Amino acid sequence: MVENVSLSFQGIFSHKLRSFLTMLGIIIGIASIITIVSTIRGTNEQIKENLVGSGNNVVNVKLVQGGNEYDMSYNSIPANVAVITERTRRNLLHQEGVKDVAVYRSRSYADSIYYQNTGYNGAVYGIDSHFFPVNGYQVVKGRGFTDADSANHRQVVILDEDAADSLFQGTSPLGQVVEMKGYPFTVVGIVRKNVTSSPRINSINDYYTYHQTSSGSMFIPTDSWAIPYQFDEPQNVAVRAVSTDDMTRAGKNVADALTASQITDTGSGDDTNKFEYQADDLLKQASQLQSLSNTTNRQLIWIAGISLLVGGIGVMNIMLVSVTERTREIGLKKALGARRSRIAAQFLTEAAVLTSMGGILGVVSGLILSRLMSNVLGTPSAVSVPSCIIAVAFSMAIGIIFGLIPAMKASRLNPIDALRYE
Repeated sequence: MVENVSLSFQGIFSHKLRSFLTMLGIIIGIASIITIVSTIRGTNEQIKENLVGSGNNVVNVKLVQGGNEYDMSYNSIPANVAVITERTRRNLLHQEGVKDVAVYRSRSYADSIYYQNTGYNGAVYGIDSHFFPVNGYQVVKGRGFTDADSANHRQVVILDEDAADSLFQGTSPLGQVVEMKGYPFTVVGIVRKNVTSSPRINSINDYYTYHQTSSGSMFIPTDSWAIPYQFDEPQNVAVRAVSTDDMTRAGKNVADALTASQITDTGSGDDTNKFEYQADDLLKQASQLQSLSNTTNRQLIWIAGISLLVGGIGVMNIMLVSVTERTREIGLKKALGARRSRIAAQFLTEAAVLTSMGGILGVVSGLILSRLMSNVLGTPSAVSVPSCIIAVAFSMAIGIIFGLIPAMKASRLNPIDALRYE
């Protein structure tokens, strides 16, 4: 085997240009596949990163009716849903996979909120003292809420940076008064969300997928929520999981516990009107988008695979030429007693070495190309080591498959005719 490999390298390097042109189809095919696979992995990681909360491992558990979120903007307060107490919140901390829990009320798109003549249409949250730590917010200006704010139902509000820019357009909002449903709320602080990454918004579809709003968010103490809105509104829960992989399990456990403890049966038996708590299954959403991405890119891989087929045909062609050129050599070896299997193994080894070299060069080219595309076009990429190994092994298999016919032709040559060949 070692001797065959050595002879293969001698044959390849004795015809450098011809060997390179033969390998070119393999190089292009492997490079295309490596580039596509790297882009798939990078895109899948980006999808997961965008949907899974930018590293905070937070999943929201919301009250739903008939599978749809129960929006308090236009619905009445349900009689069979109890308000979540502090004792209930502490009990949720014992659920598997749960690190911390915050209780909040919200309006996704608020109305009748103004600062002077400027309107606000972002989100409003009525939050407890655990909301900012759970969701990874930190106060960057002013102060956070105090126990006295909640106990005395003070009309105070905290803005995130987007809301501050939207309403106050560069001026300091601290101490200013925002009118919320006709009630004055004093701005006491500005917060920023700590994230390890942020969603990549490249299109209008991404905008709606990741629910971004340039208007930002406002926060008031949950005990002051009834001033602009209603008493005893049902709440949602933000659950911080121990890890990203625990998010689905932690969210489901909390949702099931809340449904069992907070909701009494309506007795109607109609699932369309049934209340329950339901967690946002972000990992499932990510998997669905990743599956769509993989399906699309698998088609590209098959297309790129055509160049491998062309490269394989090129290998077969050049190996047939090599057999013809070395007919006298083959005849001499057979006259000296070389077996057919030895002759076939020599040419198969040469074909395998040739395509393996093409595979290695293709992998290197693919990695360089994927990095270049990532830098120039901004598309994420991630190297897949198993894919690189499989690509080289596959290129070797192509050499063996397409080198089989030339090898068999060489092994079946008649030694007398081969020695007489001119």
